[in-house]
Amino acid sequence: MYRLTDEQLQHVQQAASLADQFIAPHAAKIDSDHEFPRESLAALGRAGFLGLTVPSAFGGSGQGLRTAAAVLEQIAQRCSSTAMIYLMHVCGVGCYAVAPDKTASFLQAAARGDHLTTLAFSEPGTRSHFWAPVSRAAAADDGAVHVTAHKSFVTAAGHADGYVVSTLGVGATKITESTIYLVLRSDGGVRVTGPWHGLGMRGNASAPMTFEHVTLDAGRALTASGKGLDLMLGVVLPTFQVGSAAVALGIAEAAVQATTRHLTSTRFEHLHNSLAELPTLRSRLAQIRLETDRARAHLVSVLDAIERPGPTTQLLVLEAKAAATEAAAHVTDLALRTCGGAAFGGALGLERLFRDARAPIVMAPTSDQAYDFIGRALCGLEVF
Repeated sequence: MYRLTDEQLQHVQQAASLADQFIAPHAAKIDSDHEFPRESLAALGRAGFLGLTVPSAFGGSGQGLRTAAAVLEQIAQRCSSTAMIYLMHVCGVGCYAVAPDKTASFLQAAARGDHLTTLAFSEPGTRSHFWAPVSRAAAADDGAVHVTAHKSFVTAAGHADGYVVSTLGVGATKITESTIYLVLRSDGGVRVTGPWHGLGMRGNASAPMTFEHVTLDAGRALTASGKGLDLMLGVVLPTFQVGSAAVALGIAEAAVQATTRHLTSTRFEHLHNSLAELPTLRSRLAQIRLETDRARAHLVSVLDAIERPGPTTQLLVLEAKAAATEAAAHVTDLALRTCGGAAFGGALGLERLFRDARAPIVMAPTSDQAYDFIGRALCGLEVF
């Protein structure tokens, strides 16, 4: 479906095999215990997947968004918490790659599986308007800066090694004049300031964090002062939109497969037939198959537009996350209804998928924000 080359397909097949062996067995416990998926991420690291999108010059596989999307879907079919953490790592790697003269050692560490990164954008003051921080960097001696920022949701909070942090630049006069910095977990003043008890994706540790008076030299600035929005919109937004869509598709595909297994393996003993012989249930199964396939086809069209930019590229990128996440929410709702009490009781894993499918809807940009962005683009208005 993703129209992969042989090399790309090899990465995806390896990811699927790895996910079956090292990720799927932990998924239920990660959800029930709100447990960070250390073993799953370690397995991805050992196999080189933390370096999937790291340029080959730094020891990575040098793969692009198409391969990353297909890999993310495979991971999300087994554990969406792990997939979301991995997506944020891919976003962070993309930010590192725009300043390789400053981040070479971290790119190399990621390629070795020794460095996990994430984004720290959203703030309590501007909520899901991730592109508009209210925190501000202050000038220090010798060209260094002091960064103080309170972030509301940081995936892999306290577990990631590197944090791509946005603040208003020194001397910024507009809310869009942000600067992006690399902060390390080992830097002084970095701490997790609250718990994560999400309805879904319970293992992704999307907790609040505070970066308190963190002193950074000029080498930690990933953008020029006040130019962070360019990185957010040019690198992070397309990656996050496509990756979130792929995660949602993984959840939807897992729901399709779980529903199919239940209908074909569960029987009415007194009637001597299976649930699959009920036309109403077969109809619902057909609906969730169609909805999932339609959403995946849309994502592939987004990838095509990114690889061959044209007049519709921006619009399709804006559509990507909303289209797939809303589809996954609908698919998991239908799957839960189709499988009835067994699904609601948690025996099929569909209840977890139902909850996980709702997490990306409220991640910035939320579906409602995406609809507004799309509407503005269609009306010829500035999106941001």
